[in-house]
Amino acid sequence: MHTQDDYIRGILNSSKTIAVVGASNNPTRASHQVSEYLMDHQYTVWLVNPTVDTIMGQPVYKSLLDLPAEPDIVDVFRRPEDLPPVLADAIACRAKTLWLQLGIFDEDIESQARAAGLNVVSNRCIKVDHAALVG
Repeated sequence: MHTQDDYIRGILNSSKTIAVVGASNNPTRASHQVSEYLMDHQYTVWLVNPTVDTIMGQPVYKSLLDLPAEPDIVDVFRRPEDLPPVLADAIACRAKTLWLQLGIFDEDIESQARAAGLNVVSNRCIKVDHAALVG
């Protein structure tokens, strides 16, 4: 029987690209710190924010539909009420996993994502899980 940790470890180990939706250019924001951590751990990170052009010297994409390729993980730093269009774009860009950061969960969105064939992780921090499970 697989545990939640095994499920998450499998996602992290098999993923190479992560789109961070709600990326911030403010270094004190969690999305900025998580993005930087993921870049430091050899992931290709695509930053998504319609209001910013660059973060940490990296180009920022206006939406998931503008990414150069299909992301393995869509890591979401948005409020629950903003999730429906994020999920629609995650499905449209053929993401493999929808990851809702710590404090973000929505049973309906999670159910829709699973029905569309996505792996789902919610209310968890990808940085914390990576450090604990993959290192």
